[in-house]
Amino acid sequence: MTATLRTRGMLTLAEVCEELQISRSTFYDWRQKHRAPRCIKLPNGDLRVRRDDLDNWLDDREDGA
Repeated sequence: MTATLRTRGMLTLAEVCEELQISRSTFYDWRQKHRAPRCIKLPNGDLRVRRDDLDNWLDDREDGA
């Protein structure tokens, strides 16, 4: 399996922060408080977020009003 197949559908932390319009420190604060979307920690310490996990996380926060 090539690297592109393994990372398909995964976002970097920078991409997630850009999409949510938040700072990296805000993301880490949310993560510490267990309020961030599920993350995958790579062997080198980098974080990735599956696109589906981010979409589900956003759906869970949708205001029904």
